[in-house]
Amino acid sequence: MSEEKKVAPEEHTEENLTDAKVESAEPEAKVETPNEIDKVAELSKKLALAQQTIIDQQESVVRAKADMENVRRRAALDVEKAHKFALDKFADGLLPVIDSLEMAISHADQEDEALKPMIDGVELTLKSLLSTIEKFGLSVIEPIGETFNPEKHQAMSMQSVEGVAANQVIAVMQKGYELNGRLIRPAMVIVAKAPE
Repeated sequence: MSEEKKVAPEEHTEENLTDAKVESAEPEAKVETPNEIDKVAELSKKLALAQQTIIDQQESVVRAKADMENVRRRAALDVEKAHKFALDKFADGLLPVIDSLEMAISHADQEDEALKPMIDGVELTLKSLLSTIEKFGLSVIEPIGETFNPEKHQAMSMQSVEGVAANQVIAVMQKGYELNGRLIRPAMVIVAKAPE
């Protein structure tokens, strides 16, 4: 070797140091060990599990929100029904009173002048009672001349009557009542049947 190329360690020049730094700055190829590959695979699995957990929890939140909305809607309907039908039992208790007043009027001797003031008083009381209960949603079912409806009428008997179509209500034995569209008591009726 020639003497020019040999440089003593003490004689490192600035130029030689810069060349040495440049040579060491070149990237070295990074070789992953099997241990690092396992760690990356394990972290990938954990990431996938975490992402799936997030998706599941988001679906759970959406379902919970829908359930809460359904509960809120049902509660509102229950409150509405409670307001509408709170008088159900009370109205049911008034029906015999109404029936008794109607029966008193129908059985009273209309010709007797001494009973006339009492009959007028009972009629006014019945009229006042009926107008009051109508304000609270109670309505009368009096189906004379209508077609028999098993949802609102209770057939007590059938009779054949000339000139009346079959299945038509010809008489009401006891009036029926509804509270805000809900049947409290069906009307007891006599229904026409087809002539034999």
